[in-house]
Amino acid sequence: MSAVFDGYERQYCELSANLTKKCTSASLLNGEQKKQKLSEVKTGLDEAESLIRKMDLEARSLQPSIKANLLAKLREYKSDLNNLKREVKKASLTDSQTARDELLESGMSDTLMASTDQRGRLLMSTDRLNQSSERIKESRRTVLETEELGVSILQDLHQQRQTLLHAHDTLHGVDDNIGKSRKLLTSMVRRMNRNKWIIEEFIRKWWT
Repeated sequence: MSAVFDGYERQYCELSANLTKKCTSASLLNGEQKKQKLSEVKTGLDEAESLIRKMDLEARSLQPSIKANLLAKLREYKSDLNNLKREVKKASLTDSQTARDELLESGMSDTLMASTDQRGRLLMSTDRLNQSSERIKESRRTVLETEELGVSILQDLHQQRQTLLHAHDTLHGVDDNIGKSRKLLTSMVRRMNRNKWIIEEFIRKWWT
């Protein structure tokens, strides 16, 4: 999946659930309170449309196997948003007489049906939100495991570096000892040659 898409999806599900609650609350209000509540809902609808556009762009940028699944989700979200817009439009009836006439014509069954539909969409949004939360938690666990693996690798590299530095220091010490031994041997050879020359001179003078 895509972490970017999951982030947009989580925001949308939270926003959709919140707008559903506000729309239900607005249908029970009158006057300025109802207007204010509906204004908040309409602002939220604009934000929801923006999130759907972002999810659409992100889904179309992914591999075909992933894109098909995400676009199917998007169709559900678009349908959910359209249903919410219709509910807002119904709730926007400010003329109380018109609202009463519509209620008498449609009957109480329509009111109960609308309430049931809103509850159904709220439950669906909550379920999607929970699913999105689980995916985000799984992504976080994966990131933490990757970080722990990276720390372990860095520690191993540090230990290897320390081992190499120790080996380098040991070799340097060996080089110093070899240099000292070479100087000592050179000095001994010179001394032996000088003693040999002295002995030869002594013998030569003794026999002449």
